[in-house]
Amino acid sequence: MRKIELTCEEDARRLDVFVSENSGLTRSHAQKLITQGNVTVDGVVVSKVASSVKAESVVSVLLPDEIPLNVTPQNIPLDIVYEDADLAVINKPQGMTVHPANNVYEGTLVNALLYHIKDLSGINGVLRPGIVHRLDKDTSGLLVIAKNDRAHVELQRQIQQKECRRIYVALLEGVLKTDSGFVDKPIGRSRTDRKKMDVVPDGRNALTYYTVLERFDGYTFAQFELKTGRTHQIRVHAKYLGHPVVGDKTYGYAKCRFNLDGQLLHAAQLSFTHPTTGQQMSFSAPIPNYFEKVLTSLRNKKS
Repeated sequence: MRKIELTCEEDARRLDVFVSENSGLTRSHAQKLITQGNVTVDGVVVSKVASSVKAESVVSVLLPDEIPLNVTPQNIPLDIVYEDADLAVINKPQGMTVHPANNVYEGTLVNALLYHIKDLSGINGVLRPGIVHRLDKDTSGLLVIAKNDRAHVELQRQIQQKECRRIYVALLEGVLKTDSGFVDKPIGRSRTDRKKMDVVPDGRNALTYYTVLERFDGYTFAQFELKTGRTHQIRVHAKYLGHPVVGDKTYGYAKCRFNLDGQLLHAAQLSFTHPTTGQQMSFSAPIPNYFEKVLTSLRNKKS
């Protein structure tokens, strides 16, 4: 058994939400640990997931030893931008699912990681070793992978405390009128399609900043910075603005004038503090060729 200790900084936090947001565990995993009696608050076992946690309370989470990984390592080409004893930064290609789910157990980033990287953190279980945060299957770009539990917890804390900077670029349908702005609208499950996310009144707070980089005839090349990390956040907020991401068949238009395999959304920059050395780390990934080809076409038409 391994133990994680967390200190609550504000009153009236749901125990399962607090544990999930500060440990790197999924909410369902946190709930399971709580109901199994593996979570204590100030030394007292608490088995109700909705219990409130007060400021300055110390929450201890016992993590059972992991069973051997049952996801098969695969020799899939992987763009490892940086790697050391604690973490790795990966430039994920479009079309690659991050971790096994929904009966998909091959061809994922995790399958590739198990082949190329010796050690991965076990906090998120056997199907998501090392995964601190995710990118959608058809979104390309940078994400950080944890190689041990200590690094995982600290990197997850930085993301939750908005200390990790994540900048994306996207091509949007239509022309944004304002040069910059933000969308501060809560995101939750769609009322009409539970497989989708949407801006809903009782959703989780979501904040996205945007800046126009270039305008074209009928399109806008924009930069987005995430201040929260909700599922499909940029894609949902872009739709809310009335300018969905080009190639996004879920939140955008069914038909696209470009021959694309997914949305033109790329995680271009990633910055965080190294969990061991305290050094500020910054990385960038160039726009993929298929994305750049579309921009070049639009620029040529513009000129």
